[in-house]
Amino acid sequence: MIRAPLGDLHYWNKWVEFGRKTTDERWQKISVPSKNPDFRPQYVFDLAKNIIFYYIVCRYSRGDNVHELAESFPGLLEAWELSNQLAAELNAALKPGQGWDYRRAFGPPRVTKDPRGHNDPRSWAFDLHNLNHYNWCFWLVGLALSLNIPDAQWQRLLALVGGEGEDILLDRVIASRQPQRQIGGKLLHRKPYARMLKAIDAPQAEQAALLREFVEHWYAELERKGHDELWWYTFGDPVKSRLAGGCYFGRWCLEAVAAVKAFNLDDSACLGHDIIPVTC
Repeated sequence: MIRAPLGDLHYWNKWVEFGRKTTDERWQKISVPSKNPDFRPQYVFDLAKNIIFYYIVCRYSRGDNVHELAESFPGLLEAWELSNQLAAELNAALKPGQGWDYRRAFGPPRVTKDPRGHNDPRSWAFDLHNLNHYNWCFWLVGLALSLNIPDAQWQRLLALVGGEGEDILLDRVIASRQPQRQIGGKLLHRKPYARMLKAIDAPQAEQAALLREFVEHWYAELERKGHDELWWYTFGDPVKSRLAGGCYFGRWCLEAVAAVKAFNLDDSACLGHDIIPVTC
C-alpha cells in the first residue's frame, strides 16, 4: 500500500528502480580516478543524499516493508565518510586566508579570499548551525533510531553528525541511545524545533497535542529564502515541481519519528497526518 499522498505505483516503481540502479552506477564511477577532483567530495556526498537516502525514502513512500530499509544504511554512511575524507584533503590544500565561495550552488567549488566564504568545498557548511546540515543530521538520526541500526553503524553516524554539546534538542534525541552524550544548552534553530522541544518537556497528558502542533507547523516554519532554502523544500510543491523529474520522494517529518522513538511520545494525535511516517 502506497504511503505517500502523491504518486501512483508506476511513479514509485520507476524511481525506486532509478535509485537502485544509480547507486550501483555511482559506486562504479567513484572507483575510478576523477576528471574533476575538486567536485569529487560533492559528487560522493550526492550519492549519499540524492541517491541512497532518496532510494530508502522512496521505498518507504511506495509501501515497502520498513525493516528492509536498513539494508541500505551502511552504503549511505560509507558515501558520507568518503565525502568527508575527500573534503578534508581539499581543505588541507588551501592557503592561509582562503575558503570556499559561499555563493556556489552548483558545479565545482571555487576558492575565495572573501571572508564570507566557508570551510567546506561542498554546497553547504557541514555544521549544525547550518539548517540544511542540521535537518539532514536529524533525519538520519530519526531513521537510525526507527530502523534500530546496529551499534557499529550508530557510532559511525554519530561521528559524522558531530556537534556534541551544540544543540539541546538533537543532543537529547541522540542521548536516548547514547546516554553519555553531552547536552547542549541552546536550540540552534527555533523554527520549527522549539515546538518539538516544548512537546518533549510537557506533562505526558499534553504531549500528543503538542507533537501534533509541531507536525502541523513543521513544513511552513522550515521555509527559508535564497541560499538558505532547504535542498528538498520545493519537491512535491504543486506549483514549483510536484512530481517533475522524480524529485519528490515523499515529504516526511522524520524529526517527529526521532522524538517519538527517543522519548516514547504519544503520537496518536498525528495518525493520519500525511507527513508523519508510521513508527516501527
